[in-house]
Amino acid sequence: MTRFAPVYRALGMIIMLFGLTMLAPLILSYAVNDGAQTAYDEAFALTMLSGGFLWYRYRSCKRDLTIRDGFLMVVLVWTVLPAFAAVPLMLHLGISHTDAYFETVSGLTTTGSTVLSNLDTLPMSINLWRHQLVWVGGMGLIVLAIAILPLLGIGGRQMFKAETPGPMKDAKMTPRIAETAKGLWLVYLGVSIACIVGYRWAGMTWFDAVCHGFSTMGLGGFSTHDASFGYFDSPEIEAVCILFMLIAGMNFGTLFLAVYGRSLRPYLHDPEAGWFLGVTGISIIVVGIYIWKDGAYPELHTALRHVAFNLVSIATTTGYASVDYALWPIFAPLWMLFLSSFATSAGSTGGGIKMIRALLLYKQVYRELLRAMHPAAVYNIRIGGHVVPQSILFAVLAFGFMYMVSVVSMTLTLAFTGLDIVSAFTAVVASVNNTGPGLGVVGPSTTYAALEDFQTWVCIFAMLLGRLELFTLLVVLTPAFWRK
Repeated sequence: MTRFAPVYRALGMIIMLFGLTMLAPLILSYAVNDGAQTAYDEAFALTMLSGGFLWYRYRSCKRDLTIRDGFLMVVLVWTVLPAFAAVPLMLHLGISHTDAYFETVSGLTTTGSTVLSNLDTLPMSINLWRHQLVWVGGMGLIVLAIAILPLLGIGGRQMFKAETPGPMKDAKMTPRIAETAKGLWLVYLGVSIACIVGYRWAGMTWFDAVCHGFSTMGLGGFSTHDASFGYFDSPEIEAVCILFMLIAGMNFGTLFLAVYGRSLRPYLHDPEAGWFLGVTGISIIVVGIYIWKDGAYPELHTALRHVAFNLVSIATTTGYASVDYALWPIFAPLWMLFLSSFATSAGSTGGGIKMIRALLLYKQVYRELLRAMHPAAVYNIRIGGHVVPQSILFAVLAFGFMYMVSVVSMTLTLAFTGLDIVSAFTAVVASVNNTGPGLGVVGPSTTYAALEDFQTWVCIFAMLLGRLELFTLLVVLTPAFWRK
């Protein structure tokens, strides 16, 4: 037990820090008297007491965290915090622990799947809490924690490396890891405020603007309305959303450098940004013309408008919907889900395998084709003008293999429980990619409430697996991790 004592001490601090985030919906609940005050009172007290006890029990264990500690810490944060976040939902809405935990895991992992309906009539504080979870989870509570925990005597590099998405985790933007985390959060906060103001300018109420600003920057896809963005039916609001989804879908490290240097030049040197924007733009044109030719919409500009919003939403793993795109020709929603598997950049709030890994896999396949024709030739794979080390290539290949194995095995598991294959496959892909809606019984016009408890837990595991980029979670589940 004492072997991981510093992890438990740090976890206690993070739980208390997380408890403080409940103050915003708690204050709102009292301000508007929406009836959820008692639920937040009890949830806040339980969270703070639990975190305080854990910290007090291991307060004397102050050694630096090891790499193994970092992996365990990240997994515990992303599995334990949703349990505390679920308390207000269980107490006020009366839903089961499975459904409440699914909802909060979906929020913190920025997936955006929901089991709730009648969102328009939910208490304001409950809706704010759901969206706030997405915003906090977007950049990662770990990144926030490592900007603060060094002040309390806990180093953060191991946690940061385990949490950071993408294969090149050793790249640093500032000399000190805490400075990097603070810089990322300041940029994240600034762009979030700009998004909220943009929504308000486009016609949303301040409450809707704040909630959707949170879920847009976190690429989470929660909405305050059952109809999602179809409720607003506004090209201006959709345009604002597309802009900020694209920003959030690219590397925040690049955005940090662009803001810090007051220049867009970092984007010109970002190997992912061009591919991300190019693939997304071409897909909008092709899919828009495709569904227009098929007769989904009588006018091309209408088809392009709806495709642009919904395709960017799914490709960036946000999960908003302005129309029921499941009614489009099947190629369109399947292509959108395929894009969600790789389109977003490493260092973004999006899910999937990330564009950088897709590029490396493509270049590796191309290199093997050249080797088949010229066995004696030497070919180096380059990204951004730099030769990619073999260790990274091997790691990306392993990641790609495990990604496919995970999707296939969980799809078969859901199919074994009786779920139809379209629903099973798209639910797993949408969960692993942290996208949200799938097709079939989990399509954009429905919720995940249609799933049985076991099926819901499979999706919960898939969301955590995707958010922690497979290996972070799988490493902790191996027997070798627990051996001394």
